[in-house]
Amino acid sequence: MWSSYFITCLVSFYYLLQWPILYSYSICSQRWRSSIQSAKTRPGADCGSDHELLIAKFRLKLKKGGKTTRPFRYDLNQILYDYSVEVRNRFKGLDLIDRVPDELWNEVHDIVQETGIKTIPMEKKCKKAKWLSGEALQIAVKRREVKSKGAKERYKHLNAEFQRIARRDKKAFFSDQCKEIEENNRMGKTRDLFKKIRDTKGTFHAKMGSIKDRNGMDLREAEDIKKRWQEYTEELYKKGLHDPDNHDGVITDLEPDILECEVKWALESITTNKASGGDGIPVELFQILKDDAVKVLHSLRQQIWKTQQWPQDWKRSVFIPIPKKGNTKECSNYCTIALLSHASKVMLKILQARLQQYVNHELSDVQAGFRKGRGTRDQIANIRWIMEKAREFQKNIYFCFIDYAKAFDCVDHHKLWKILKEMGIPPPDLPLEKFVCRSGSNS
Repeated sequence: MWSSYFITCLVSFYYLLQWPILYSYSICSQRWRSSIQSAKTRPGADCGSDHELLIAKFRLKLKKGGKTTRPFRYDLNQILYDYSVEVRNRFKGLDLIDRVPDELWNEVHDIVQETGIKTIPMEKKCKKAKWLSGEALQIAVKRREVKSKGAKERYKHLNAEFQRIARRDKKAFFSDQCKEIEENNRMGKTRDLFKKIRDTKGTFHAKMGSIKDRNGMDLREAEDIKKRWQEYTEELYKKGLHDPDNHDGVITDLEPDILECEVKWALESITTNKASGGDGIPVELFQILKDDAVKVLHSLRQQIWKTQQWPQDWKRSVFIPIPKKGNTKECSNYCTIALLSHASKVMLKILQARLQQYVNHELSDVQAGFRKGRGTRDQIANIRWIMEKAREFQKNIYFCFIDYAKAFDCVDHHKLWKILKEMGIPPPDLPLEKFVCRSGSNS
């Protein structure tokens, strides 16, 4: 037995001596294995070594990065007169009587968007330093020309001069910015104040590198992250919305109708300079049309009020996650804000105003927060006064602070309808309120 094994080893060793030993390898992961087209060796140098040059041919197919489509940002400070004239003329040709709300809104949307893109300039970002003056830019052009000619001494002189003028312009620019900030603070223009501070200081936007799925695994691919956010928001906001309720389905006559004065008030009360929703139309494009926009939007609201059909664009909201304190890989540690269609906000404001008169009778005078003219400052001042008196008279004091996680996101809508009905909300208002809450979608 041992003799046969010894003979086998000798034979194997003999054949091993007949072939050169390979010292070079081409190593790649399993993912890129299909990218190797060929591998071969070349005779090495005649220097007493049996090493041979290994050559491998690869062909990599990288994924093409798609261009991110950014929404068209109008320069709202330059809404031209041509826009108002053309939109008003096209509004006159609209048929506003007995129209399906979705079809009518699509026509209005196309008119406003097409005319806006054609007549209103796009908001442009300044690529060069804001503080560079015309003199500095002229020197920069000369410096570029001299550099292309190879005149080193002349280039050094122009470069030093450019740096000196740029430092002077930068100092003067920030001095003017600080003066404007102080003036806005003195005049009480808080919006202009903080906008100027952000523009001067600059804002750091952290990129979302990865997010965890429900099992705690890290997701790094963009598509996987989107699916995870969609899954999270659907669980958070759609809980119980599609469950059957006890509503009898009988819809009475919707009275009173939406009034034109309500539409005008709601349109004028919407805050400007806000990000537009999924339709990409800011409210300024409607507000500048004044009565013409009010007439069209009033007719659209009347059809929605009668048919209880919400346009598809209004059902879509864009969620923007804003990180809070804690682990930014957890979806629950983000505050999500929804970008709604500005045209839908007109209808929502009308519904809110009609419901507010019933809600105000049910809320006590001590209820503060999310109420007009009733902030929480008085309550905070009362708590501080009680604490001071308790400390002065050496008395024990106990406070109970209750914080509901995702309080407004986890509302049981069936109980909400029941409470609204008990509060005396007219039946005609409730079906549309239910439809608004059920028909929302996110992206």
